[in-house]
Amino acid sequence: MGYNCVVCVKQVPDTKRITGQAMKEDGTVNRAALPAIFNPEDLNALEEALRVRDQHGGTVTVIAMGLPAACDVLRDSLFRGADRAILITDRRAAASDTLATSYILSCAVRKLKPDLVFCGRQAIDGDTAQVGPQLAEKLGYTLVTYLEELELDGPMARVKRNIGNGYERVRSRLPALFTVMETANHPRPPALLKALKCKKARAPVEIAKAVDGTLGASATPEAKSAETARRCSDMQTQNLLITQWNLDDIEADLGWCGGAGSPTKVNRIQSIVLAGGDYKEFPPTDSGVASLLGELIQDHTIG
Repeated sequence: MGYNCVVCVKQVPDTKRITGQAMKEDGTVNRAALPAIFNPEDLNALEEALRVRDQHGGTVTVIAMGLPAACDVLRDSLFRGADRAILITDRRAAASDTLATSYILSCAVRKLKPDLVFCGRQAIDGDTAQVGPQLAEKLGYTLVTYLEELELDGPMARVKRNIGNGYERVRSRLPALFTVMETANHPRPPALLKALKCKKARAPVEIAKAVDGTLGASATPEAKSAETARRCSDMQTQNLLITQWNLDDIEADLGWCGGAGSPTKVNRIQSIVLAGGDYKEFPPTDSGVASLLGELIQDHTIG
């Protein structure tokens, strides 16, 4: 039997390149100040779903919620072998915390009725590891966190999960949601042939922006809309149209979305600068090592 898999992925700021402009005054991330990348452990989640499809058949659908720029990680997912990509983008979802995000994702995932849902253990921008568990609760799916190995047998899953100082093996009935560790696998690289085929894949919002740039300000809104619809139809025919949903498409309750559905509030932001202190250098000689040991014993670091 084949399994229908959904993978929730996120485009995140590269936190290894933090600058002084990384945060806004309201406590939200200034994404324009940092380069955007594919959240690392979401790549492991995608790889796990692709392995399930390769071994058992089925489909892999990737969902990203965010600005139109998130299409970059969706195209990357297609390059790596995903069958379908879906962008959830809506201005009314802005400022969503993990509770609102998991609600919006649950509305979208529920439309797809998957057997397995995969999420990265956590995103590197928030480091909360909350969206996966919250999503499972809203879907009513069994939750298995910290996945390192997965075996499927009909409606049952056997999982080896990391528990920090060891591991445990658990069994779960499908449907289920799994959060995947970076130690679970080595994500496959983008495939050249798939990249050549899918590099032109676009979401309607991207197509509309291209049309606006081509036709210019002199074109009427009706003309732009007609040209956008024509190009979307052409992309659909070529199987290159990235599905785009807004909050109405997924029948989301607006009271649970965006700032209205986000109880998390940032109290204050503090910039911390680590300054270097005094230090001593010891030469790599016998006398230098003896001097170092003497210092460590004297201040009771050792001994």
